[in-house]
Amino acid sequence: MKAQVIASHGTVENMTYHTDWPRPLATPGHVVIQVGACALNYHDLFTLKGMPGIKVPMPLIMGIDVAGTVAEVGPGCGDWQVGDRVLADPYTRDNYALLGETTDGGLAEYCRVPADQLLRLPQGVSFEKAAALPVAYGTAYRMMVGRGGLPLEGSAAGQRILILGASGGVGTCCVQLARLSGAEVIVAASSQDKLDRLALLGAHHGVNYKDGDFMKAVQALVGKPKIGGGGGVDMVVNFTGGDTWVPSLRCLTKGGKLLTCGATAGYDPKTDIRFIWTFELNIMGSNGWDRSDLHALLELVENGRLNPPVDQVYPLSEAPAAFRSLEDRSAFGKLIVVP
Repeated sequence: MKAQVIASHGTVENMTYHTDWPRPLATPGHVVIQVGACALNYHDLFTLKGMPGIKVPMPLIMGIDVAGTVAEVGPGCGDWQVGDRVLADPYTRDNYALLGETTDGGLAEYCRVPADQLLRLPQGVSFEKAAALPVAYGTAYRMMVGRGGLPLEGSAAGQRILILGASGGVGTCCVQLARLSGAEVIVAASSQDKLDRLALLGAHHGVNYKDGDFMKAVQALVGKPKIGGGGGVDMVVNFTGGDTWVPSLRCLTKGGKLLTCGATAGYDPKTDIRFIWTFELNIMGSNGWDRSDLHALLELVENGRLNPPVDQVYPLSEAPAAFRSLEDRSAFGKLIVVP
């Protein structure tokens, strides 16, 4: 089969395209999926480069988010049948197995997946849209709805939500969830083009952080937070960390929530505890997603309430180009690779 394979950690130059890689076979409790689409995530870059403390078997086929059609069914797989359209939940929670990291993933024509990690894919949801969901949208949904308590039926009207890094996979989902809540949505991104596209997803205000201090820009929009209440935003989504951490705290109104699910710009930022206790702020972490989150997301996509933007679809042979786009952060939304 065709596959993109790495034999060692490094750069995209370490990716090798094969046309005769051995096809996986269905084993007890597992099915083989004919891959319809595989979405890339920053985690794929971490896997490519290597992560301290995480041992990755080599050679490896990366690609965490996989949607496709069941091509072969092993013994003990319940009622799954050849031809079923499916989305794979890539994470095995009981022993930390992750598609594309600890086992071969979706950057190939076929991928073996435990049958108990499959979700049925509605006919109205394409492979590309489905593949966009697990890592990025699952993370966003759990962070904002499961952990942050954000309602999705318009009852957050009057609240304000600030989303940093809003143009990526997690960010574009956060924008749409915030829109569904009825809140006033403020986004930060690195270009006017991205801000314009975020407005089409439901953002009310855009801040180009390349132009200056995003904290001052946000405070100019909503007012400076006051100890007695008023001013600031009710929620900040910050999965970048680094030097955005303290400015994010200073954007929050009294009793506001700062939600975090990552630290792409640095995991050990300077902080200022005075803002936390003075304004009675809530710092809430979120890690991954639950299976129920993926079911909820599929329903939102099927009903047309959520639409994952896809920046570009690459053929499998050009997957390194997709990784380069991911690395330079030029994409808006998800990058998809198809066999």
